[in-house]
Amino acid sequence: MPRVKRGVVSHRRHKKILKQTKGQTLSRHTLFRRANEALLHSKYYATVGRKKRKGDFRRLWIARINAAARPLGMTYSKLMAGLKRAGVEMDRKVLADLAVRDEQAFAQLVEMAKA
Repeated sequence: MPRVKRGVVSHRRHKKILKQTKGQTLSRHTLFRRANEALLHSKYYATVGRKKRKGDFRRLWIARINAAARPLGMTYSKLMAGLKRAGVEMDRKVLADLAVRDEQAFAQLVEMAKA
């Protein structure tokens, strides 16, 4: 069986990983083993961050809705319960956008929730 020299293959693989860790500090972008570890961690963090972002935005929307509802004499939980009873099916993203951009429309929704 002929001998196989794998220098080209491994060199290509190493270069690919080192290219992906280009912005890392210290030896994390120069040494292959450190770069590989850094890349694995960064890909894991990116996946976790995409999941976490959804919760962060939901928390932001709730805070905005609550901040806009309180001057109108309503708390967040009472507003959401009132809107559900009134049959208004609007998600928190749209409600938060209304609270920030269109105060009159949001005030009408609060009145609907009160009634």
